[in-house]
Amino acid sequence: MWETLETIYEALVPNAPSWLAFLNLIFGIRFLKEAASVGVKLLCFPENFSYVSAKDGDSVKIAESLDGPIMQGYCSLARESKIWLSLGGFQEKGSDDAHLCNTHVLVDDAGNIRSKYRKIHLFDVDVPGGMVFKESSFTEAGRDIVAVDSPFGCLGLTVCYDLRFPELYQQLRFQHQAKILLVPAAFTKITGQAHWETLLRARAVETQCYVVAAAQAGKHNQKRESYGDSMIIDPWGQIVGRLPDRLCTGIAVADIDFSLIESVRTKMPIAEQRQPFEFWEAASKSSLLKMASST
Repeated sequence: MWETLETIYEALVPNAPSWLAFLNLIFGIRFLKEAASVGVKLLCFPENFSYVSAKDGDSVKIAESLDGPIMQGYCSLARESKIWLSLGGFQEKGSDDAHLCNTHVLVDDAGNIRSKYRKIHLFDVDVPGGMVFKESSFTEAGRDIVAVDSPFGCLGLTVCYDLRFPELYQQLRFQHQAKILLVPAAFTKITGQAHWETLLRARAVETQCYVVAAAQAGKHNQKRESYGDSMIIDPWGQIVGRLPDRLCTGIAVADIDFSLIESVRTKMPIAEQRQPFEFWEAASKSSLLKMASST
């Protein structure tokens, strides 16, 4: 691993954001070693795992392609530790110098990038009692739903604010046959206190999937504070893995029970019972026509 770090060290431009990303990579080695010691096969990092900006524009400055030194460093670590990595969102270079993509990258245990998902729903929000966020001012929205086959079943890739849009998760389950939904996030303290656990458990229950939610935690700088509370939820909505304190760093571990997935889906067969989009579109039009005819 140290040879990998030396290569990255030499490749980085010597500026503050790049060095912070490098230090986070070193910190990531600790988690990889801990994960390997307990037999973890898939390790999930939170949104902005590589870098959290303190100044407007810093994230764009540090953005790099997926064949750049930081992402390739994580690929090398995945190969050396023989662990799959869920890395998202990563600051991937956008189509111009003013934008990036908030990209969830899935790396296999051979160090190959299996797939990437670019965050669809951007965080343009006036947080009640908090800050105003405008992610779209520097981020290009993704357009593709991404599900990836793996030794752990079909993985559905999402990022943070996507969590508030159940249509994406229903597509991942019912159109792409996902069994595990990955939700790397950096929820704000205010929105996390109000909705984080509720939303995660709702997505698990309504899709009958495992949900793995790796969360940024604590105060990053004067402007940013993340809620934390990383957890793993089973298809029945029960929390089966969770860090002991929402602000602590570490690894929450849980086994994926495929028999539980099948049991829940067989006993409550919502995939067969749900109505397709066309049904609701027709039902909505019928309702509107009835309303119009009665006026």
